[in-house]
Amino acid sequence: MAIVFHCGNCKKKVNAPNEAGGKWGKCPHCNLKCYIPLPKSDEEDDLTLAPVNAEEEAQYHQLMRETYHITEDLLHQIDESPEPESKTHSDEKQLVGMIVKYLRHMADGQIDAAIQVADKVAMYRVQAVKILEGMAVAEMQDEKLRDIPPKVLVGFIRNLLTKLS
Repeated sequence: MAIVFHCGNCKKKVNAPNEAGGKWGKCPHCNLKCYIPLPKSDEEDDLTLAPVNAEEEAQYHQLMRETYHITEDLLHQIDESPEPESKTHSDEKQLVGMIVKYLRHMADGQIDAAIQVADKVAMYRVQAVKILEGMAVAEMQDEKLRDIPPKVLVGFIRNLLTKLS
């Protein structure tokens, strides 16, 4: 017994052999690929289908529009936190200590710890940039950084400067 179905594209009636069910084939009328449904087995009951309730569908779309507008309103109400540059004064010695700690963590491969320190340093962006620029050209470095090759150290300093920019 053949499978009889309608092409999804041209809507014309198509016959296919039972063994073609569940596969894709070309429609003989429009030559586009169409899915050949599986043949109905005798044990299967017919599905009872119901039409879409237009009122429920309209209500759903209205609720989705309202949700979208509420979300937009909420997003526009969020106060953006002030720029980290608002904290401009810090004890310079303490800030140098944080920068040295960042550089030491980077040299030791402790990236997560370095990122946490960099986030703290970023709160004092303006002051930190000046310190880092001085460290990049300095001949003598902090004792804790002397074992780091100069080119590597400069690379870490530039990396932090990039993060602060």
